[in-house]
Order: sequence, then C-alpha cells, then structure tokens
Amino acid sequence: MPNRLEGQASPYLLQHANNPVDWYPWGEEALSRARKENKLILVSIGYSACHWCHVMEHESFEDQQVADVMNKHFICIKIDREVRPDIDQIYMNAVQLMTGSGGWPLNCFCLPDQRPIYGGTYFRKPDWISLLLNLADFWVNKADEAEKYAVRLTEGIRQSEQLTPVKSDTGFREEDISEIFESWKRSFDLVEGGYNRAPKFPLPNNWQFMLRYAHLMKDNAAHIAVNITLEKMAFGGIYDQIGGGFARYSVDGQWHVPHFEKMLYDNAQLVSLYAEAYQYTGNELYRKIVFETLEFIDRELTSPDGGFYSALDADSEGIEGKFYTFTNDEIQNTLGGDADLFNIYYNITGEGNWEEERTNIFLRKQDNAELSSELGIDEEEMVQKINNAKKKIFEARSVRVRPGLDNKVLASWNGMMLKAYCDAYRVFAEDKFLASALRSAEFITQCLFQNNNLVRVYQSGDDSDAFLDDYAFVIDGLIGLYESTFDEHWLVLARELADHAITDFYDEDSGLFFYTSTKSEELIARKAEITDNVIPSSNSAMALNLFRLGHFFDKDHYAKISDQMLRTVQPHIIKYPSGYSNWASLLLFRIFGVFEIAITGSEAEQKRREIEKYYVPNKILLGGTAGTLPLLGDKKHAHTKLYVCRNRTCSLPVIEVADAIKQIDNLSRKPGSED
Repeated sequence: MPNRLEGQASPYLLQHANNPVDWYPWGEEALSRARKENKLILVSIGYSACHWCHVMEHESFEDQQVADVMNKHFICIKIDREVRPDIDQIYMNAVQLMTGSGGWPLNCFCLPDQRPIYGGTYFRKPDWISLLLNLADFWVNKADEAEKYAVRLTEGIRQSEQLTPVKSDTGFREEDISEIFESWKRSFDLVEGGYNRAPKFPLPNNWQFMLRYAHLMKDNAAHIAVNITLEKMAFGGIYDQIGGGFARYSVDGQWHVPHFEKMLYDNAQLVSLYAEAYQYTGNELYRKIVFETLEFIDRELTSPDGGFYSALDADSEGIEGKFYTFTNDEIQNTLGGDADLFNIYYNITGEGNWEEERTNIFLRKQDNAELSSELGIDEEEMVQKINNAKKKIFEARSVRVRPGLDNKVLASWNGMMLKAYCDAYRVFAEDKFLASALRSAEFITQCLFQNNNLVRVYQSGDDSDAFLDDYAFVIDGLIGLYESTFDEHWLVLARELADHAITDFYDEDSGLFFYTSTKSEELIARKAEITDNVIPSSNSAMALNLFRLGHFFDKDHYAKISDQMLRTVQPHIIKYPSGYSNWASLLLFRIFGVFEIAITGSEAEQKRREIEKYYVPNKILLGGTAGTLPLLGDKKHAHTKLYVCRNRTCSLPVIEVADAIKQIDNLSRKPGSED
C-alpha cells in the first residue's frame, strides 16, 4: 500500500511512495507526532538522480524487515534536497560536523524537536539495521546524553560559516588577486585538466574566473589551465559525445568514466562557460559544445510550457549508464563497415573501456586535425563520416529504455538556464537562443511568481517565498536578458526582485543575506550560504547582482552592500580559492573596474552584436532607442553612437565598434578600481 508520500509533487518522494517504510513528507503532521510520541526523527534526504539513493532504497527501504524496525522506533521523514535545500543545509552541516564529510543519501537522526544527534550517508543493510537498533536503545536509556549532545551540535550548526563583518574601507588591489591565484594554481592538473584529484567535478564557476583572470591579468598559466580543462572535459566521457550535455562528475582523474546523471544546473553553467571561452579564444570545439548541449536541453529537459526540468537519472533498467554505453558488437551491428573509423575516433575496444564487461564509454583523445593526419584521410571527410555514424548510434540508443526524468521545475535552476541562453545568444547571435531565453523569462514571470514573491517549485502547491538562490539566479538571468535585448522591463524586474531580497533576506548585523526569507518556516538554525561549490553560493551571486544593478541604476546603496559582502568574505578566499571563485570574480571586477558601454540610436542592436565579438569580461551593456537608465538620460540621438564609460566618466562618443574597443584598451592600461 502507498505510504504518505503518495500524491507528493516531487519525483524523488514519489519514488519512495510504495516503500513499506511509513514515510512522511516534512511537515507539521510528522513533527507533531514525533513530539507527541517522544520518538526520534529520521530525516532522510536525497534527490531523484542520486545513484546511491536508489541503491539504499532498494537494499533497505524496500525491505519489510528494515521497514518494521524504522516504523517501530522512528518517525521517518523523506526530503527532496532540491525542493527543501534549507533543511538539507542544516542536516548536511550536522553530518559534516560529526563525521568530517557528507553526501547523499543523507540520513540524520534527530530529537523530537528536530535537533540532530547522529547521521551519515549511505549504509549497507546490516549496518543500517544495527544502527537503528542501537540508536533506539540509546534514546530509551540515555536520553540525557542525547540531549546534551544535541545542544552542542546545534550550537555548532548555528555558529558554522558565521563570518565577522569587516568594516574597513581599504581599496581592492591587484596584489590581492595575484596572491589568491598563486595559491590556487598549485592544485591544477596541467595534464588532464581540472584539479589534482579524483573524482573530478566540472566546477564551471572556477574556470569562468580563470578565463577572466587570464584576460585581465594577462596571465598565461591561467590561460593554459582553463583551456586544458575545457578541452579535456569536451573530449572526455563526462561529456555525452553522442547526444550532447555533461554528466555531473567523473569518478576518475581523466574525465573518462562519468557518474551518468545529467543535472540542469551543471549544463546551464557549462553553456555559459563554453560560450565565454569561445568569445575569448575562438576555439570551434567550444562552439560545438554549446550548440550540442543546448540541443540536448531543448530535446530532453524543456517542458512544453517553457520551463526546464531538473535532471536525468544515471540509471536505466536498474543499471548505471546502460542507456549511454555500447558494446563493440552493438556498434558493429549498427554501423557495419563504418564501425572501424568510429571506434578509433571514440576509443572503442572489443573488451570494453569501462569496468562493466565489454561495455564502452565514448571519449576522444585527439583533435580532428591530428587524428585525420595520423590516419591519412581528409579531415572534412573524416568529420562527415563520424557525424553520420553518430546519428545512427543516437537513433539506436533512442529506442532503449530511457533514464528517469526528474520533472521538477525549480526557479533557481531555470534562472541559470535563462542566463545560459542569453550568454549563448550574445556570443553566437543565434536568434533561436534569444527566442528560448524570452520564452524562459515569460515562463518564470507567469508561472513562478505568486503574491509578488518568487516560488521555488512550479506546480508544487506551495506558494511560500522562495530561497535566496532562486532570487539570485533569476535576477542574474534577467540582467542577461536586458543586455541581450535592451528591453528595460527585464532590468526593472531584476531590480524589484533585488529589493525584495534586501527587505526579506538581508541581515544588517552580518552584512550578508540569509538563505531563507523572514517569511520562511522557522527551523533550528537560519543559515547564510557563503562558499561556492558546484553552484555559486547565493550570497556571491547576490553580491555580483547588486554590483551590476548599482551600475545600471546608479544606486550607491546596492554597491555598498556588495562591497561590504566582498570585504567580509575576502580574507577567506586565499585559504580556499576554489570555494570562493564567484567572490574572486567580483574582486577582479572591483580591481579592474567595469566598463559601462552605452549604445544609442537606430542601429544599437547591430552595434551590440558587433561588440560581443570582443572579449571584455568586465563590462555591462546598456542602450536602445528609448532607454531611461541614468547613464542613457543625456545620450539619446537619432544617429547611433557608442559611449565607453568608467568610474562615472565617459569617453567621447564614437560611431564604430573598433573605436570603442580602442578606448577600452587604452583605459585598461590605467588603474581601474572604483575606490
């Protein structure tokens, strides 16, 4: 019989709806029962594309013997971490404090008042049963000890990641960012890309910073590191060579074997990263990655009404990677005489190149020019044959049982995807990318706004205020859409959302933003998300948003909040640079200043497209024929003109983009900090 998860909107919760475990969704029904019956609470957290979540479900949560123990001694609550990241943050923090590590599935045991006392990640069935019985006995016989430990642990959760505000008004210096990079570069893997460790995560924001640092600081080491990383990822098994899009991470140090789930947030950020890298380098491989990844997003993660789904599972038919991998015999049967070239190109072997028997992951080791020369065939002819073969393999796998789809539509990740389409449009000037961006923005404004608030999950039945990352990434996407269209409607909406975030999330005492709104459910701790991870932190994203909005609207209030946030975080960047990469980008912009490029007149759109052919990472674009922004107020002309401004001073207007770029180059040779 279905348990209490039946009818929930989350695909992850629905996966557990037929478990014999008496699961509750998070809510007052479960929490009040725990208090009434004085039982420990099991908070079990995961997400639908999590492979080890599926393994633990199959081994333990589907087992009647295990369920009997859980149901007798605990109030069991199942949580989708992507729907309730606020709860996940607290109990992940607890497990990390207890064990030194974390991950999913996350299983945390709490007192009836929600304070944690023990936790971990994946447990094998025998270990799980033993743990359940030991904790049940501990609660019955040593409740006082549990209470004392809960007090200490909860205080640790509340104190962790609290930063002391830095009130200094000292300037931001090049020496600061150089020192950070020198510490950072010691961890680069200059052979395989990424960092000297495994598993390897793409970490797009890290490499976006490196692009900008390489350009602004004219640093060849950063340039080399980022290009090795992007090329190796694009050639690796982490990238779906047949259907486009990236898996979440590589389990090895060579980007060979992916953990096959595909997440919207990874692919959105990687589109933005590869588009920016193409703008910087002109590398056609990067263009290919952007176009193929957006084709994958359009084909497999776009809803009929314009939203974007969250993820594709790693497993199909209960086997990780089965949808994506092929034996040599399957390739031979599909391609016939074309298989030999295809197998060389993608490193296919008869024995298989993966641990699964005779199974192959598609990956490349040579670029087209090098391989065609080695094989003694025309490069264009080789590429055409490979593309034809890819289509046949794609068609062959399309009839397989597909990985599960997590069809949640989240505001934050949709904001990232809106930004990705804007970035791709700005770099490649493909009208279809702008059309997708506009459709995304319309979806967000029509479907994810309720009662003048953002809501986190589309059609979830919960209209409570969203979280800070939802606001931060939607604002970022809307700013990008303004710079793509010069339609001020989108920028005004971004400002309104920022004002809402300041009102309901900003903490005057710390100078940072809480992750939850003043209107959100009260939990055992109210946290601020500060460090950047696979996704930039909501605070670093908001600091960048306010920095840009301060320039667009000439609002010192926004700039002061952004500066205070950066000053507070800056001392911590050098200790763990990869965990503060988005903050480091903001520091770069504060050191080098931002070019405000105003384009007015009837040919503003044409000039906007021209200027995007140049890599100027520290710029904002504004303009059009009827702009009302402060910087545009005295610059309305029938004839098209470009104004390059910095530090509230504009150079003489020019007509040609090349002349504007010369002005930028000349100004770039001078100190740019806005202090």
